This record gives sequence, C-alpha cells and structure tokens, in this order.
Amino acid sequence: MDSPHGAAVKAEDFGLKGPRGWAFRGVSVDAEPGSLIAVEGPSGSGRTCLLLALTGRMKPTEGHAEVGRHRLPKKMAAVRRIAALGPVGGVNELDQALTVAEQLREGALLQRRYEAPVRALLRPRGERRARGKARIDAALDAAGLDLATLPKGPRTSVRDLERLEAVRLSVAIALLGSPRLLALDDLDMKLSDTERAEAWALLRSVAAAGTTVLAVCSEAPEDALVLRTGPAEPAGGEDAADGETENGEAGNDGAEHDEADDADNNGAENDDDTENDDDTENDDDTKGADDALAEAGRA
Repeated sequence: MDSPHGAAVKAEDFGLKGPRGWAFRGVSVDAEPGSLIAVEGPSGSGRTCLLLALTGRMKPTEGHAEVGRHRLPKKMAAVRRIAALGPVGGVNELDQALTVAEQLREGALLQRRYEAPVRALLRPRGERRARGKARIDAALDAAGLDLATLPKGPRTSVRDLERLEAVRLSVAIALLGSPRLLALDDLDMKLSDTERAEAWALLRSVAAAGTTVLAVCSEAPEDALVLRTGPAEPAGGEDAADGETENGEAGNDGAEHDEADDADNNGAENDDDTENDDDTENDDDTKGADDALAEAGRA
C-alpha cells in the first residue's frame, strides 16, 4: 500500500542501455513507503543512472518500475513531481557562488513558484515571507543543520561547507517540497566513519518521518534495503559478442542516444584474446553509465 507521505518503489527487470552498452539491467525491488533503500556498488556500475531512472530523470529501456503507483517509463513526469534529488554530480549540485541563506531562499522561491497555487502568490509579501521562513526552518530541523554552528552563520559560503554540512543543506532544500521520495548520490563519498554514521542516521530519521529514501553508496548499512549494481552480463550470443547496442534514451525529455560507432564495436570482435574481450566489456559498461549520466545533465 502507498501512503500520503512516502512512495512505494517497485521494479522488475529494470534496465537502461546507453550508446556504448548497459548502464544497469536486471534490477528488481519491492520497497514499502518510508523505506531506506541503498544502491550499493562500485563506481561506474550504473548506480547514479539507476537513481535517476527511479526518480523519473532518465528513461529506462528494459523492464518497468512503479514509484508511488506511477509506472515508469510512461509516467516519468508524475514521478518527478513526487521525487526530490539531493546532491547528484553534474545534475543537481549546490551553487558554490551562493551563501547558505541565498541557496535556501532560492530553493524556497522555486518551490513556491512551481508548486504553490496561484492564490498563494497573491498573499501579502509579509505573509509569504513568514510562510517561507517557517518552511525553511522546518526543513533545516529535519536535515539536522543548525546555521548558527556554521563559520559565518547563514552568510557562510556554500563552497566553505564541510562535506557532511553540504549533504545536510542539500537534504534540507530537497525537503522544502515535501517529497514522497528523496534520492541522494554518493552519500558516503569523502566522509569519515563518524560522518558516515551521522549521514545514515539523518536518512533514517527522514525515512522514519514517512519519506522513502534512496541513497547511492559504496557500502550500505545493515538495516537498509540493498540494491546492488555491477558489470552488466552480456546478453544473447552474437549480438553481445559483436558489441551491438540499441538506441537508449535519457533525461527529462527522453533525449535519444545514437548507435555506438562501428569503431567501438570492432574492439569487442577480436576473439583471439579472451582477456582483452573482458576488459572491453567492462569498459563499455562504465562508458555507458558515464554517457547516459552526461546526457541527463545536459537535459
């Protein structure tokens, strides 16, 4: 059952193929609303692409998924409306030129502009300002970020934040829209063991409040529902051996990818050296993920 707060996340044989190979494939999950879901795997194994596909930002090419009863890939726009992104490199990053207060105000203004009813825009300026401040304060509290502890308080530059502080700020901005699914990339990157424990404690508190959380990491905690990604298995005889690829689509508008060049395919046709073939397949998996992510960033 879905809930008014969190979104159930389900997938079956979910996959995305880029111009040079599979970013990920064969993913299946059945998570209840308010679950803490960890996407675990090595860098380049399609973790970020899976996160973006499950939040409606990239169009899958195989299987299907449902997020809050919205079926992917048919209802990508509906999924985007209920899913918020934390930090995702090249897609949804904090603006290093802003202060923390400016970044929060910008996030609140965007939420009010795109999600509030028209009549809310006609309220007196003082009332709008008070509502915005209350919303920001609630989001900061949920993210565990106390502006008074920052070097220059709200005027601290985003570029001067510690990694964990930046994560908390990104989570606070994402929570301004009261999402039913919160997704974060590379959660444990550049964090000490103590900071990593704090980051997971933060996500547990968000999930406990009802919001489903999806986080990419290198090592998942024991209490999370784990999705593991890895090098895609070659599919189907001669097509796999020849390194042939189909058109893949990615991004908010489902931008189409072109077929891989013949030069790329020739590297996988050499049967004289099995070890070289394996290296080529693994390289194509990584390139497929990188190319698909770049396409999402441009969209």
